[in-house]
Formats: sequence, structure tokens, C-alpha cells
Amino acid sequence: QPFPTHPPPLHPARLDPDQAFGFTFWDRGRCREKIQSLRNEGIFTPPSLRGSIVYPGTPGGFNWGSAAWDPKQQTIFLQQNHIAQMHRLVPRAVAEEARRRKGPGDSLLRMEGTPYLAKQEVLVSPFGVPCVAPPWGSLLSVDLRTGRKSWEVPLGDTREMAPLGIALDWGMPAMGGPIVTAGGLVFIAATMDDTFRSFDSETGDLLWSAALPAGAQSTPMTYQLESGGRQFVVIAAGGHATLGTTPGDAVIAFALPLDQGD
Repeated sequence: QPFPTHPPPLHPARLDPDQAFGFTFWDRGRCREKIQSLRNEGIFTPPSLRGSIVYPGTPGGFNWGSAAWDPKQQTIFLQQNHIAQMHRLVPRAVAEEARRRKGPGDSLLRMEGTPYLAKQEVLVSPFGVPCVAPPWGSLLSVDLRTGRKSWEVPLGDTREMAPLGIALDWGMPAMGGPIVTAGGLVFIAATMDDTFRSFDSETGDLLWSAALPAGAQSTPMTYQLESGGRQFVVIAAGGHATLGTTPGDAVIAFALPLDQGD
């Protein structure tokens, strides 16, 4: 199997028990025990009857939404998830029981031609929190001339998941990609907190954000109606069932007011 050597991997290829995360000693211990109980050989560990750790999980790492490229800076911008999964082979004889016990974030794959189904589930604590330390989602910049990260920042906050809507900037799982403008702005939605954001392409600093009426698990676009005219940024906000974001059917455009230039 291929193993990247240069540039270095953008995501860790292994999750060890001593890296387990939890809010308390108790739930961190449950995550540690879960990680210890599963087959865990790093990248390319196959599914097993015992259950195998897949890290990064099927949503990535870098996966959904593709990348944005700045040809002037020779830089790409990526959204990355940091979530581990458990993949277990389920004998077809107990498939119906497995379907009844399937959680909201789980999936069962048919595995045609084999005597098994494959069950995928996110590796979470008894509190439903990922067993991996945050950030659980990030936005990063990679210099294509060196192959190294220029910066990486958490993407998304916990307001939609935490009690009382507490917004911790821990980064959340996301599905959707960024765009980058010639003026040095990186726009991305994608997150579970129904928010559209803009970052400085050189530093990763958050410059602007706006609440959306629904989850925007999509990639934005930008355009001008005429040369030298106002520049618009548009995002589709329809929600995402697997991530559990707010459903909707909105297409929203943003632009600077006319008296502030383009």
C-alpha cells in the first residue's frame, strides 16, 4: 500500500488508546477501553468481526467538498475532519438484529458476494462525544512549493450540540469545500453550526461570519455580473441528514454595500 513520505501526511494515520478524549476521567476511560478493544493497525486496517478502527473515518480527513487553489500564492485550502470510526463485519444471519440496533449515525453496507454486512459507526463516548480530542474539524492551508501546512484553524463551534447552546470554538465535523478569491479571502460553510465564514488566506484569521437558515453542506461560488461590478458570494443551504444540520431550501447571496466599493 502507498504511504506518503513527502509531503508529510495532513492527518494522523493512527489513534492510540492514550490519545482518548473525554470531558471526565470516566468517559475518557470508556473511550480508552473502546480503542483498546478494537483491531488497530493504523492506516489500511481492514474491517473485522472484532471491529476495527478507521482513522480518519470515511468522511475524511480531507474528503468532501474538494479543495480551493490560489495560483498566485501556490496554495491550496482544505476542510478536514478528525473523526474515528469503528468498522465491524456482521454475519448475515444476524443482519436484521443489527438493523434494529443501528444508531442514527451508523450505516450498514451490503457487501454483496460475501457472508457479511459491514457496520460503520462513529467512535464516541457514552456522552455521544467523539473519542478523539478536538478540533473535530479544521480548515488548513498547504504551501504547494514545500508541501507543508502554512496554518490550520478549528472550523465550526459547538453551539448546535452543547447544552444551553454553549459555543466553544473546538471545530466540528463538516461536509463542504472552500473557495478562495483573488483578494485573499477563503469562504466556507460546511459546518454543523449553520454558519458561513470568511478567513484571511495568508494567516487563517477569521474575518467575517453570518448565520444561515439551514445547514450549508455545499461549496460556495462567487461571481460578478460585469467587469468591475459588485462581487457576489452564493451558498446553497439545504441541510444534511447524516450530520443532523437544520433542513431547508435556501440559496443565499452576499455582497458588500455599494458605498463600500467592490
